[in-house]
Amino acid sequence: MSTTATATRAVTADNVIRLFPEVDASLASSHRKPVQDNDLEGYDEEQIRLMEEVCIVLDRDDNPIGSASKKVCACSLGCHWQMHIDLTLLVGHLTKNIDQGLLHRAFSVFLFDSQNRLLLQQRASEKITFPDMWTNTCCSHPLGVPGETGAELDAAVQGVRRAAQRKLGHELGIKPEQVPLEKFEFLTRIHYMAPSDGKWGEHESRSYGLWLTGRPLLTLILLVDYILFIKANVDLTINPNEVRDSLYISEGELKTMFKDNSLKFTPWFKLICQSMLFEWWEHSDEGLDKYKGEKQIRRM
Repeated sequence: MSTTATATRAVTADNVIRLFPEVDASLASSHRKPVQDNDLEGYDEEQIRLMEEVCIVLDRDDNPIGSASKKVCACSLGCHWQMHIDLTLLVGHLTKNIDQGLLHRAFSVFLFDSQNRLLLQQRASEKITFPDMWTNTCCSHPLGVPGETGAELDAAVQGVRRAAQRKLGHELGIKPEQVPLEKFEFLTRIHYMAPSDGKWGEHESRSYGLWLTGRPLLTLILLVDYILFIKANVDLTINPNEVRDSLYISEGELKTMFKDNSLKFTPWFKLICQSMLFEWWEHSDEGLDKYKGEKQIRRM
């Protein structure tokens, strides 16, 4: 089988519209009506609506260069491979085509209680990407709207804090006064690719030809993820359309969970745990200052 791949090039403010016509380069606060197609047929109606939220499209240095729906960002690589493709060849082409994917800004919140236990959530079965997987307290994206968008790092961090406060309320029912903006500690940014293991990615490990006709059978989500820590005792009112289960856990208990092959974890959570989380966790009561406000983006 054969495949046709476009030449590798970085996505910039100058070429983003030509490469991805779906992007609104004005970073508008409103977005177009959903495209009438069958990409999301059969999924939960509320989750389909959320796929039309406006994400902040970035260059590889985390500079905003446009906006696009969550759906466009989630399938930007898969949907632009509109050809007959052998997945055994796909692996070899991923690194060549990584710059063809749309980077968007995201955040991961790690909330610890007064006993220094981390609050985990299990994503709801209704979620389109990464359903039923365990992950950190809250992970989502700031919207391409005033208040959550920022070009300079300080403004971007403040926008991410606002988005984190909003999503903690939406997903877990945590009241804003229990997680005030000034209590969110920004640690660093991580640039990585997350291949979905959910319904959109259920065929990703198969080694036979797939015809990609607009519905992405392999979902590759490209993120610059802002890591936020917060210490707070909170009251939870779980949104069952977002969260299936929640759990407070110690370091040792989390390590034991990772050994249980029956449990699935989101790729970004596993990556953060394997590389940095436990070191940060050990210093979350004292000594966290040396990890805060990192200027450089970590590439993974």
